[in-house]
Amino acid sequence: MCGRSGFTLLEVLIALAILSMAIVVSIQGFASGLRLLKLSGEHQEAMLIADLKAREITSPTQAGRDSGTEGAFTWEREVKQVVTPDLDVDGRPLRWRQWEVDVRVSWGDHRQVMVATLRTVAGDGDNKATNPRP
Repeated sequence: MCGRSGFTLLEVLIALAILSMAIVVSIQGFASGLRLLKLSGEHQEAMLIADLKAREITSPTQAGRDSGTEGAFTWEREVKQVVTPDLDVDGRPLRWRQWEVDVRVSWGDHRQVMVATLRTVAGDGDNKATNPRP
C-alpha cells in the first residue's frame, strides 16, 4: 500500500474559500478606514474655516449676518450683542460691550460644524473707544 501525499480537491476548495473570505474582509476594513480618513479630513477643514471666520471679527460694531462659500463648504456667521449689565459701570465714560460670534460651516448631505466665541470690546469697537485722560 502506497502512501498518498497532497491535498484532495475538496481540501483545496475549502482553503481557497477561507482565503477569499479573509481577503474580502481585509479589503472592506481598508475601505472603511479610507472613508473615515476622508471624513476626518473634511471635518478638520470645516473646523479651520469656522475658526478663521470667527477670528476675522476682532472688534464688532454691530449685529448682523453674513455668509459665503469656501470650496465645497458653505459658511454662515452671525454676530449679536450679549446683554451684560455688569460691564456697564456708572460714572465711567468707557462702556464695555460683549458680542457673540457664531459660525456654522456645512458640507455634504447633512454635515456641519459650529464654532461660537465671545468678544469683549471697549466702547463701540473699531478704535472708537474714548477714555478721556489728561
